[in-house]
Parts: sequence; structure tokens; C-alpha cells
Amino acid sequence: MATDASPQLRSVPPPSDFHPEISLSQSPTHDGLHFWQFMIAGSIAGTLEHMAMFPLDTLKTRMQALGASCSVQPVSVRQALGSILKLEGPPGLYRGIAAMGLGAGPAHAVYFSVYELSKQVLSRGDPNNSMVHAASGVVATVTSDAVFTPMDMVKQRLQLKNSPYKGVAECVRMVVMEEGIGAFYASYRTTVIMNAPFTAVHFATYEAAKRELMEVSPDTANDERLVIHATAGAGAGALAAALTTPLDVVKTQLQCQGVCGCDKFSSSSIGNVIETIVKKDGYRGLMRGWIPRTLFHAPAAAICWSIYEASKSFFQQLNSR
Repeated sequence: MATDASPQLRSVPPPSDFHPEISLSQSPTHDGLHFWQFMIAGSIAGTLEHMAMFPLDTLKTRMQALGASCSVQPVSVRQALGSILKLEGPPGLYRGIAAMGLGAGPAHAVYFSVYELSKQVLSRGDPNNSMVHAASGVVATVTSDAVFTPMDMVKQRLQLKNSPYKGVAECVRMVVMEEGIGAFYASYRTTVIMNAPFTAVHFATYEAAKRELMEVSPDTANDERLVIHATAGAGAGALAAALTTPLDVVKTQLQCQGVCGCDKFSSSSIGNVIETIVKKDGYRGLMRGWIPRTLFHAPAAAICWSIYEASKSFFQQLNSR
């Protein structure tokens, strides 16, 4: 009796709706990584990148914000830095870093995971297509900016000199009470319009530079590969940052409007903000803060891509065991 039961159990067919190939836990995407592993790698890389370079981001915000009492209107990075250190001390360079920490992790988890997924879907067997890299970057930034924009607005308002807010919670509460939820997304359209070309240039340049550097030294060790990722990332970040500075100035204006004497705009129209800046400071006002922005994004991109690629390598080794 017992000997007959065993064959019968083995012969039972699996359920007709059982498809093991669609299990997320057993189906890595390209590069041999799962979707959640891209998210973790991106979150770590983005958080460390922005936290490490935060003082330069504060300098950029101070230089870009216009208004009678909003800042001392520095003419150089050195003057901006000297003003902050003299009047507020080193802690002044880190006001708003908590908001950055809260926003950067989730936003970059979305950013890199959507980028990798889009690249996989759009590449169609051609992983070296620069147009695919650019398009995937645009899709990633539109999605991640929806996550990051509210905390970016809070961060920039806290970075201003004489900011009326004591911290993240108070800023969020006062903005909701006085301006409404929509204020958190006043600059979203501008942010997307800025970050779409920024990310397209950034990702396409990074992937192309990385590929060329890998071809020059195809047999590099892991530590040398990190240098390649850092070099390609720094070049891509600097180029993209410099080209999109005017839109970043507009974004800062919209996010800081009405605070510390900064100009208040009747609408979130990009043209309206540009016209106001040009009337007040000429066309050079559209490039305000380009030096700290470039100095921020070059090493920030190097840090971000190095950590991201190192995290991917770690997960690839983990998955191969």
C-alpha cells in the first residue's frame, strides 16, 4: 500500500496557474540583480552623495536666492562662504540637511531602479545605445522628482539666511497652513524641465565615458573600476550641471518665494520668473551659483556612481553564491 502511494504523489501535476518564472524573488533583471537591489544601491548612493556635498548646495542656494533681505548677494563663492561662516558659523552650512536626508534616500531608490528598468525595457538587446540611456534617465527623473520635490523645497527654505523655520516639521506645518499643499510642488514643473535635460546629458555622458574608459583598460581590477566610475561620473555631472544652471536658478526662486524677502511670483510660470531675474540682475542672473553647482555635481556624481556600482557589484557577488 505504501509503495503505491509514493508514485501517485509524484505524478500529481502542478496547478495550471503556477508560473515560477514570474516570481520576483527568482527572476533577477539585467546585470543579475533584483529590482529591490537596484533600489537599495540607489538609496545608499544618493543619500551619501547629497549628505557629503551639502555645504556646497547651501552656497548655491544662497547665491541663487534673490530679494532685499534674503542674502548678502555674494558675488563669489568665497564671499558667500565667508558670510555664512562669519554670521552663522559652520552649522549654517548644514541647515536643512535633515530634509535632504529624508528626501534623498527614497527619491534615489526610485531614480536608479526606474532607470535600470527603463534601460532594460528600451534597450532591446543594445546596452550601448546612448539614446536609450538618455530616455531612461528622463523617465527616472520625472518619477523620482515627484518624490523629492517636497523635501527639496523644505531644504531650500531652511538653507536661507534668517530662515523663519526652526526645523523640517515646523516648515512643513507652516507651509501647509499658510500656503497649502500645492506649495510643495510649485517648482515641480520647472524641476522636471530642468532635470530632464540634466539627466539625459548626465546618463548618456556617463555611460559613454564609462564604456570608452573600460575599452582602454578592459582588464582593470575592482578598485581601478571604481576610479573609472568616479571619473566618468564627475565629467558627466559637471557638464550637465553647467548646462542646466538657468533652470536651477528658476527652481530656487519658486521654492523660496515669499520667504526672507525673496520675490513672490503671481504664477509658477518659468517665463515670468526668468523675466523677473533678467530685469533685476540681467542675463548673468540666470547663471547665479553655477560655480558651486558645478563643484557640487562633479564630485557628487563621482561619489554617487562609485557607491552605486560598488553596491551593484556586492549584490552580484551575493546573488552568484
